[in-house]
Amino acid sequence: MDEIIKIIAIGLISLVIIIILKQYKPEFTIYISIIAGLLLIYLVINRLEGIISLLKAISNKSGINNQFLELLLKITGIAFLTEFAINICKDAGETAIASKIEIGCKVVIVSMSIPIFSNLLEIITKLI
Repeated sequence: MDEIIKIIAIGLISLVIIIILKQYKPEFTIYISIIAGLLLIYLVINRLEGIISLLKAISNKSGINNQFLELLLKITGIAFLTEFAINICKDAGETAIASKIEIGCKVVIVSMSIPIFSNLLEIITKLI
């Protein structure tokens, strides 16, 4: 519960600073947005480490290939970081750059997913 309050507080304080700063120095609002985003990511890193540890423990018990788990975690991380970058670009009014980042990262995610798809197709082929 304590972390939720910190997350909400950082978000609301950042919002107030951005609203006030927008009147005087609108070019600095993007910096506040980036700093707030980085602070929020820093706050949830510990939770992410716990989730990753739990997933690895489940993977080890179930006999699932750890390479696939690591790949899925990397893909998830890429998706989160991409969303962060896209929102920063949109906040700065650069929707064209945001869309290019989105397309580029989707291509990277699809290319990283190929080993999972190929393994899945092998399993399906063996079942048929």
